[in-house]
Amino acid sequence: MRGVIVIIVIAAAGVIAYAILPLVRNDHTKVSAAIIPDGALAAVSLPENLSQNAQIGKLAFDVKCASCHGTNAAGQDGVAPPLVHIIYEPSHHGDAAFQRAVEMGVRAHHWPFGNMPVVEGITRGDIKMITVYVRELQRANRIN
Repeated sequence: MRGVIVIIVIAAAGVIAYAILPLVRNDHTKVSAAIIPDGALAAVSLPENLSQNAQIGKLAFDVKCASCHGTNAAGQDGVAPPLVHIIYEPSHHGDAAFQRAVEMGVRAHHWPFGNMPVVEGITRGDIKMITVYVRELQRANRIN
């Protein structure tokens, strides 16, 4: 009987830890509350601060990417997927995949939005900074 009680207590502690774990951040980054704007496909929590490179990347993203991928890479219903999504974690879609997608386009393979076209008028430096921005958004949303 005592063994059963111990197992129940351990299981309960595990459930509580699992519920609390997402609320505890080990990088001490403050994030805003996630809000889903009209038409967005994901709730995106914003980091309190972006690195200097991510700030540059945000400017380029807003000009070249947001019209399809939405504000803060939250995606747009019927247009393009959110980049702040587990599918785009670095271990599945590395930084080079973002570079190739922008430079060469990419065939649809995860989402029903159709193929991504080549993005004209953007440099590799722009893409690098955009990638830094997207990765910082992802980390703020526990995608890393």
